[in-house]
Amino acid sequence: MQAWLGLGSNQQQPVIQIKTALGRLDLTEGVKILKTSAMYQTPPWGDVSQDDFINAVVQIETSLEPMPLLRSLQSIENAMGRQRSEHRWGPRLIDIDLLLYGDVQCHTEHLELPHPRMHERAFVLVPLCELETNLVIPGRGVANKLLQQLDCGGILRLNDTVRD
Repeated sequence: MQAWLGLGSNQQQPVIQIKTALGRLDLTEGVKILKTSAMYQTPPWGDVSQDDFINAVVQIETSLEPMPLLRSLQSIENAMGRQRSEHRWGPRLIDIDLLLYGDVQCHTEHLELPHPRMHERAFVLVPLCELETNLVIPGRGVANKLLQQLDCGGILRLNDTVRD
């Protein structure tokens, strides 16, 4: 199954955090990285009184079902030192979101697919559209059409490559 992941960091050398997460993802059994976007410097969303983020999107092929995949992503976050807090949209050492899992739509206590707010976030859609402009987000529409409705101000494509 193909899936799409969003990666973000704004702490402790965020570019290195994104690259480290991708390296660990590459070593995850049942996961094969197909494509990675460039990295983007993006303004914070929600709580704007924090450092800018570095964001990227990756397309994977996976033999894992959605919940085991989510647990693998959370395991990578935990191993990298991610501390979960009550502070929503706050600073993150690393954040790996399961954005899409094929065309699966689900809503459980632990997982919502597609990611419930991805269609509202330019920091997700800009790198996603770099990889797949006409990707359909189930229940929401075509990614590039959704992106046209958003403010992309302050988003800066970095020259640093995601994967060395």
